[in-house]
Amino acid sequence: MRKPIIAGNWKMNKTASECAEFVSKLAPQVKDATCDVVLCVPFTDIATMSALTEKTNIKVGAQNVAWADSGAFTGEISAAMLKEAGAEYVIIGHSERRQYFGETDKSVNMRLVQALKNGLKPIVCVGETLDEREGGKTELVNKTQVEGAFSGISAEDAAKVVIAYEPVWAIGTGRTATDEQANETIGYIRSVVKLLYGKKIADGMRIQYGGSMNAKNVAGLMAQTEIDGGLIGGASLKPDDFAIIVNTAK
Repeated sequence: MRKPIIAGNWKMNKTASECAEFVSKLAPQVKDATCDVVLCVPFTDIATMSALTEKTNIKVGAQNVAWADSGAFTGEISAAMLKEAGAEYVIIGHSERRQYFGETDKSVNMRLVQALKNGLKPIVCVGETLDEREGGKTELVNKTQVEGAFSGISAEDAAKVVIAYEPVWAIGTGRTATDEQANETIGYIRSVVKLLYGKKIADGMRIQYGGSMNAKNVAGLMAQTEIDGGLIGGASLKPDDFAIIVNTAK
């Protein structure tokens, strides 16, 4: 059985001073959760959030990691820095990083290598655009992104990775893939992992749905056999809504 994982992605929202009120509202509501609970927060919030959640079941993550240990990479942040600040998880290759900041399958792979080398738990994002889905390229795009991200990654390390399937056309648009569409594509992604690493790794790998999962649609999505949780955007900014999602993911 794969343990579900619900990870909030705050994106560029909430300052460190806003974290305390959020945690005080969320923590009591999710203390008995049967899934892993993660909040991926802005870099400036990580240390504060780590301290606030120390005695809770909430884990802290970052939203990106550099591909180098250190050096002249203005604006980047290393895995060692994230670890020291208190991050346990890290999102890699989110569609917004690909769209706005030139992220490629190669750079996703390089960042993944760094995360694994430094003991961070990666959440690697893959997914197609609306044009790609309507053009019948959903499987090709996801296969290419998975193969690119995991290039050179050992089976032992691959087993430590969570994949988040995020249909780009369903992020921040209010549109959501049907439960069956999401399950089908995640099942396909799992089949790609099976080709790369075998049945045991594929069956054990947790694959989230990352396309506008919210308090209203979580039950239907989580009832699907291939969906192991969610990478939550807007709904993760509201403690009550996020708690409903967490407590539905059993």
